[in-house]
Amino acid sequence: MFLIPVFVLNLKMPISLGETLDENIPSLIKSDHKNKNFDVNQYVYKLDSSPFNVTYAEWTSKWWQWAYSIQKDVHPAFDDTGKYCKEEQNEPVWFFPGTFQHSVIRHCDIPSGVGILLPILNSECSFAEHPTMKTEEELRNCAKIIQDTVIPQYATLNGILIENLTYYRIQSDLFNFTLPENNILNLPPQITQAVSDGNWIFLKPLPNGQHHLEFKGDVKIINNNTDYKNEIADEFAGPVGWNYTTTYILNVK
Repeated sequence: MFLIPVFVLNLKMPISLGETLDENIPSLIKSDHKNKNFDVNQYVYKLDSSPFNVTYAEWTSKWWQWAYSIQKDVHPAFDDTGKYCKEEQNEPVWFFPGTFQHSVIRHCDIPSGVGILLPILNSECSFAEHPTMKTEEELRNCAKIIQDTVIPQYATLNGILIENLTYYRIQSDLFNFTLPENNILNLPPQITQAVSDGNWIFLKPLPNGQHHLEFKGDVKIINNNTDYKNEIADEFAGPVGWNYTTTYILNVK
């Protein structure tokens, strides 16, 4: 969101405390158009919550199951306009992906009363992608090592920053997913098991009307002292290549 955990040498580094924030803050925040009366905190689920009577961690597994169920030619993650945002969506929660290799603005109509789950950046390791791994512990360590490379830069709703994004990191239990024909991993159709790790934002149902949602993460430079292969790859299962700004203009009705 990697077939092999990815370690990157030439990615743009996240900002440090001594650098200016101007280039890393979305334009809506710096404008006069943000809704200063909008209380963003009341619309963000906490990690210890169970939205719609399902745990937060289980919803992240469901996000991956949804993402891998869609064929790549109609996949919302590779959609520059939002025309595929409704693919395989079901109430009570809609799943939104980030964007690959470039920033996008997507327009999407969503029904009233649904929650929205999205990754700032996330990672996943499965037996299908890593056939040499044989245990859940190996998958869990793999996902953690990858996600440790991530720094969530920002997320905004209606121009208001959602704070403390590092708090919203969670690892899933072991889960199954199904790869169809023409899947985004370019693997044979199959059922496999995986563990995910990620920094997420889970929004409660929004009021009817238009809403502006924007988010971005980045990836650290990593040393080579690892037991895993040192390869550079851009794959759906990890953060490399997905560290671009994603904007959704939502019409809730």
